[in-house]
Amino acid sequence: MLYDIDKIRGDFPILEREVNRRKLVYFDSGATAQKPKTVIERIDELHREYNANIHRGVHHLSGVMTDMYESARERVREFIGAECREEIIFTSGATASINLVAYAWSEKFLHEGDNIVVSELEHHSNIVPWQLACERKGAELRVLPFDDSGRLRTELLDELLDERTRLVAVTEASNTLGTCPDLGVIIAKAHAVGAHVMVDGCQGIVHGGGRVAERGYDFYAFSGHKLYGPTGIGVLYGRRELLEAMPPFMGGGDMVDKVTFAKTTYAPLPLKFEAGTSNFVGAVALATAIDYVAGVGVEAIEAHEQMLLRAMTERLGAIEGLRIYGTTANKCPIVSFTVEGTHPYDVGMILDKLGVAIRTGHHCAEPVMTHFGVTGMCRASIGMYNTLEEVDVLARGVERAVMMLR
Repeated sequence: MLYDIDKIRGDFPILEREVNRRKLVYFDSGATAQKPKTVIERIDELHREYNANIHRGVHHLSGVMTDMYESARERVREFIGAECREEIIFTSGATASINLVAYAWSEKFLHEGDNIVVSELEHHSNIVPWQLACERKGAELRVLPFDDSGRLRTELLDELLDERTRLVAVTEASNTLGTCPDLGVIIAKAHAVGAHVMVDGCQGIVHGGGRVAERGYDFYAFSGHKLYGPTGIGVLYGRRELLEAMPPFMGGGDMVDKVTFAKTTYAPLPLKFEAGTSNFVGAVALATAIDYVAGVGVEAIEAHEQMLLRAMTERLGAIEGLRIYGTTANKCPIVSFTVEGTHPYDVGMILDKLGVAIRTGHHCAEPVMTHFGVTGMCRASIGMYNTLEEVDVLARGVERAVMMLR
């Protein structure tokens, strides 16, 4: 099927705007992706015509909104390949999803003397919650390192995993290096010692990730705003038997069955973990974003982005003094780099003057920075709407920044 980049770009209104009197070139989709018109219009429609709290009312609007919310849950289930709708929990984002597991799972399954393994590649949101859980429960946090190419050193797992390992936390795709770890090996080794696996899918879900039941994930988290959907909505997938065994994370409305001062009983899955008024507009709009992505074609998007990744790697790699971090063969379309004699912030600021948006800093992955002995990197992350011409604009901008800063 023809990849109609002009039509796709036409679906994203923000790409028409100018920044500093130049056409916007947006290479920060790894932080938050832009929204297609269908998502923007859906959010507006929901607020204008259907806004009413879900699960609580017998009136028409409440019933319609509840049906759309639960249909969105089913759409997410289908998209990520979960076995049943009860395994799909709506949250405020991936950070909330991981913290939910880190608290509620650890209350049931983590004990003093146990250990949790996290990878050195992780975003802070898949590190800090496990540190807090280990501190709270008297457990040990162990780290699976990566090599200088960005490859996770899975051959060291046998040294890290033992009969007291309760969970392995690992990314589906690194938000800094683009590395896509060999999760099949990690999951098999973790399950062999009876440990569960928490997969951060924030970057992976946008680039061919998911298929949670097929791949044997125990928990999976992602955010809507990286999948061309709205902010403030996220998803937690958990295997049903694990979610049923875990206590609630928060108390409040909609997660209860019966409340008395003597005892409260809880609603069945998935509502047990959805206390309070859910972001029902965000959930329905996320389903719209999924429909848009599916309409373009996940494989077609992946092929287009990988073509741009190869071009960007070649073009930036030819700049004198520029170092690209993350050079594994199988990586998602993210290029992080530094240039000798410059500071990432300075490069990013000059690019902004040229209308090019990239990310600079530690990307909420300070252990990755520590590994390479740097305080920050420039990061260009590719979305479905980017073009070869924009890659060239980026590279010429970096060349100009280097010339100015040196």
